[in-house]
Amino acid sequence: MSETLEDVQGTATAEALSEPFTIGVEAYLSEDYARAERDRLWRKVWQQVGRVEEIAEVGSWITYEILDDSIIVMRTAPNKIRAYYNVCSHRGRRLVDTPPRARNARGRGRQFVCGFHGWRYDIEGRCTHVPEREDWQGVLTDDKIRLREVKVDTWGGWIFINMDPESEPLRDYLEPAATLLEPFQLERFRYRWRRWLVFDCNWKVALEAFNETYHVPYTHPEFIPFGSFLGWSRAQGRHSNIGFEAPKGLEENQGKLRIGGGVDARVSTAEMQNFIWENANTNTTETLVDVANRLVKELPEGTPPDQVAKYWLETARREDAERGVDWPTVAPEAVAKSGTAWQIFPNFQIGHGQNNMLCYGARPYGYDPDKCIFEAAVYQLYPEGQEPETEWLYTPQDDPDWRTVLPQDFSNMAAVQQGMKTQGFSGTKPNPYRERSTVNLHRNLSKYMGTGAPRDLA
Repeated sequence: MSETLEDVQGTATAEALSEPFTIGVEAYLSEDYARAERDRLWRKVWQQVGRVEEIAEVGSWITYEILDDSIIVMRTAPNKIRAYYNVCSHRGRRLVDTPPRARNARGRGRQFVCGFHGWRYDIEGRCTHVPEREDWQGVLTDDKIRLREVKVDTWGGWIFINMDPESEPLRDYLEPAATLLEPFQLERFRYRWRRWLVFDCNWKVALEAFNETYHVPYTHPEFIPFGSFLGWSRAQGRHSNIGFEAPKGLEENQGKLRIGGGVDARVSTAEMQNFIWENANTNTTETLVDVANRLVKELPEGTPPDQVAKYWLETARREDAERGVDWPTVAPEAVAKSGTAWQIFPNFQIGHGQNNMLCYGARPYGYDPDKCIFEAAVYQLYPEGQEPETEWLYTPQDDPDWRTVLPQDFSNMAAVQQGMKTQGFSGTKPNPYRERSTVNLHRNLSKYMGTGAPRDLA
């Protein structure tokens, strides 16, 4: 990425948002605001709706719902994906219903048949059968009854849709995130697990529980013994990213795959990897955990932390390669610039790494500002053809499959939503360095919504 692009879209915005700001509660609590989001925000932005491999075969499809709109996303040819509004042009019945407790509908076929009057549509969106069509006396033309298309494109292995026919191209919309994340080859990753639930908070509250590192020592105190790096947050145009500043001598240790602190990095790295694997099942892999647990045996006591990190990562990379998993090679400066997670406006977070990633999404649950659909998914690299078969599992907040770390974040989300309603709360006051992502989210939201811009705290 050129310095000019970074200066304009990243650094300049970051500097502009580094003063103390406050944000009102309208965007979190107002039902009128929630209703206005449909036309002003959700029908104007690119939204991530699934992975390319979910519709790998011609005729396979998935659905995506956002407030009143339902979209069918379908592979219509080996190299072609199309998206249609999920509605029959006759009387407005949805062509595909989402099963109870399902995140979306999915299937495979060559046509859609309306369950009301039997109108049929092929995978190109053409209406191929209208019972008693002659009754319309020739005015029911093909153009009037075909399925309406929605813009669709792919990046990083994800499928995005946009309901605004005048919207900018997806790649332009995603910059500078698309350029800074390109070395990580995210399109090669596959699901390890994916879960969703309906949560008692606004979708912005849910995202803001994960878009900064300021909360980590206090919400997740178990991580304190493993060392602490100062977290940063940067505005990147309409998007933002977060990361860590590494101590002197460990400048290459700024990505997701970091060693533990403490007296003996061999021991603390193993302890940290075991804790993450058992209590979160995120941000690591079996190979990384296995190699970490051998560090004490394979490295002499007193090995400097930078050498522990080098050995751990190089060994894990080699052993993965031997089983058919090739990590992308990402230059240390690219790792440092990209950070550990990106917030893709408005509602998708990519927690990228060189061999695994953790992603979050949140969107409205109807027009109730106190509820949202929250999603979490872990991805990693697998030998070709050996990725696990997964699906979106509805997982209630108290389900033990969330392990112990994510529920700590969950404990804040509904409590924040309730706390914002009290007369004694005057608005959020994000940390100007570590929570800049929150300020940038509302700065960009205000451009679409026409209200709610962050205000100077002074």
